[in-house]
Amino acid sequence: MTTESRHPATRDLDRMSALDLVALMNAEDAVAVAAVKTVLPVIARAIDAVAARMHKGGRLIYVGAGTSGRLGVLDAVECRPTFSVPQGLVIGLIAGGEAALTRSVEGAEDDAERGRDDVRSLTPRAEDSVVGIAASGRTPYVLGALAAARSAKALTIALVCNASSPVAAQADLALEAIVGPEVLTGSTRLKSGTATKLICNMLSTGVMVRLGKCYENLMVDVQASNDKLRARARGIVAAATGLDSAAAAALLARCGGEVKTAIVAALRHIEPEPARAALVTSGGRVRQALTQG
Repeated sequence: MTTESRHPATRDLDRMSALDLVALMNAEDAVAVAAVKTVLPVIARAIDAVAARMHKGGRLIYVGAGTSGRLGVLDAVECRPTFSVPQGLVIGLIAGGEAALTRSVEGAEDDAERGRDDVRSLTPRAEDSVVGIAASGRTPYVLGALAAARSAKALTIALVCNASSPVAAQADLALEAIVGPEVLTGSTRLKSGTATKLICNMLSTGVMVRLGKCYENLMVDVQASNDKLRARARGIVAAATGLDSAAAAALLARCGGEVKTAIVAALRHIEPEPARAALVTSGGRVRQALTQG
């Protein structure tokens, strides 16, 4: 496994100045970005495949252990405020359960049966997509989870940082970001973690765009649950419609705080209720709601 190999350029890591150390880490982070670039076509295929299943009511489920599991949970959690997805539509499972989010539960990753059980507890189905995240590509917990997903005929995706791994072999689509040896030997929270976070960002964002969760490049399904997000919602309506902040706020209030409804109402010069109906007809896609007769 290249992720466990010693990096020839970092054998004197313990003797480097702080500046040399961070400069080297910065250069290696660029290697992670380049590794992600090599799998962009497969990420794109994964986005289309996941979006098609979610359009039929399927879920996106991330599964991992340690850093990989935490990154999957992070991406799942952030989908709700960013895209207003219903609870349970994007799920993150981590070996060791919630306790493993804040403290190390290293032995949990060796339990393949627990991985199977955690996925089975969600009653997976063919419309679901399960992403097994494992920098090493060998984590038993993830292998068990993917086996359960495959038994349910769910789409399986591997996100790994080593080539030709057992996890990749168990998946319909393999996202293999080969980042090479870590600056600190075996510390896959570094380049491997960076590549994993980048791919999770791409996957969830791309899927949500495909599902109509944005208009132009605006986050029109934002869940305005605090002052910052309420201000963001006003700014989005203003940017999309050309209204000033006060007018955008007033329109949002008339539309029950619904950003999409406010945009369609303003741009089509209609009342909130027909704007809302147009969005239902368009499947929540603002651009189509603006052009339909």
